[in-house]
Amino acid sequence: MIVTQTLPTPVGPLALLARDGVLVAAGFTADPGEMFARLSPSLRALPMREGDLGDAAEAVRDYLDGKVDALDRVPAEQPGTPTRQRLYEALRAVPAGTTVSYARLAERAGLPRTAARAAGSACAQNLIAPFVPCHRVLPSTGGYGGYYYGSPVKEWLLAHESRA
Repeated sequence: MIVTQTLPTPVGPLALLARDGVLVAAGFTADPGEMFARLSPSLRALPMREGDLGDAAEAVRDYLDGKVDALDRVPAEQPGTPTRQRLYEALRAVPAGTTVSYARLAERAGLPRTAARAAGSACAQNLIAPFVPCHRVLPSTGGYGGYYYGSPVKEWLLAHESRA
């Protein structure tokens, strides 16, 4: 069973999807079905229903209240190669209120600096924003770079974290 809950945020609704208490998707959309469609075929084969996601929902509320490290306590799992998993682990280790470049993220994952493209791909395919905080990765050339949910959402998340 995939349980969903959608929470309001200052930048729009945040849909959370979990299986057995572990987040498998999260994203800034009012329609959890959009996130469900991005899941692996084995997870899409499970039924989906609305419910209360308890600690994950509480972590979002705490994050919005200024406890910007609250999302770190929520278990999350998504598919990917061993390299991609190392990149997701490195992403979760980037502290709130800080940013890294794609090359630096690759280094933190134990990959060569030349793996910056792999880091960018991992961010683009990340299913669990903002719990796996790809918004904290910026291009070394400056600016905000892309973000699946749009630059205004990325800018808000970074500003919120830097204020805390």
